[in-house]
Amino acid sequence: MVDPTPLPAPETALSVTGLTVAYTGAPAIEDVTARFAAAAMTAIIGPNGAGKSTLLKAALGLIPAVAGEVRVFGQPLAKSLPRIAYVPQRASVDWDFPARALDVVLMGLYRQTGALGRIGAQETAFARACLARVGMQAFETRQIGALSGGQQQRVFLARALAQRADLYLLDEPFAGVDAATESAIIAVLQSLRDEGRSIVAVHHDLATVPAYFDRVLLLNRRVVAEGPVATTFRQAQLAQTYGAALATAIPA
Repeated sequence: MVDPTPLPAPETALSVTGLTVAYTGAPAIEDVTARFAAAAMTAIIGPNGAGKSTLLKAALGLIPAVAGEVRVFGQPLAKSLPRIAYVPQRASVDWDFPARALDVVLMGLYRQTGALGRIGAQETAFARACLARVGMQAFETRQIGALSGGQQQRVFLARALAQRADLYLLDEPFAGVDAATESAIIAVLQSLRDEGRSIVAVHHDLATVPAYFDRVLLLNRRVVAEGPVATTFRQAQLAQTYGAALATAIPA
C-alpha cells in the first residue's frame, strides 16, 4: 500500500518571485518565479538569449531588476550575501590582471579579513587547501593569465570554496574546459552538495543534465518548468523551451 502522506518540500536555498529584467526596454527575463532547493544541484537550462545568465546576475543584485524579490534561505538578499559564492563566466574576467593563482584564491577570504586585512599563515594554508581540492596545488605561483581555460576555471572554483559559502552560483562552469577539468569540477560540486551546500549552475550541455544534476529549471525568458530531473527533464518541457527538434533524444 502506498503511503498517502506527501513528502516534505525541500528547504529553499534561493527563491526569486516575479523577477523581471529589461535591457533598453525589452525584457530579458519576465515575471520569473522559481525556487532552488537547498542541499541540491540545480541546472538552469535554455536556448541562447533565454536569460539564464541574466537570472543569475539579477538574483545576485549585479544587475538591476525592474520588478521582483530575491530571498536566500528565506532572508533578503542584502542580509545573505556572505552566504553566497559566485563563479562568473570566464569571458567576463580580465585574465591580464597580474595575480598568481594563490592570490586569486586568497581574494575569496576578503569577507573574513577585509580588503586590507592581514593574510597570515593560516589563511594561506587554507587557500592552498582549496587549490588542492580542485587539483591546482602545483600551479599556485602561476600568473592567472598563463593558465589554460580549464585551469583558470578550477582556480575560480577554488576562490569560491575559500568563501565557505552555503550557496554556490556558477555561470557556465563547464564552458570551454577539457574533459578532465569538467570531471574534476563536477566532483567538487557534488561533494559540496553532499556536505549540505546548495549549487545552482547555468548549464548548456543537455546530455549531461541527468548525470550531473538533481533538479532543473527550464527557462526561455519565462519559466517553462522546474523540478526534479527525473520528472521535469522530458521531451514535452524541452520542446516548449528549445523547440521540438532538440527534444527528440530525451525520454518522453
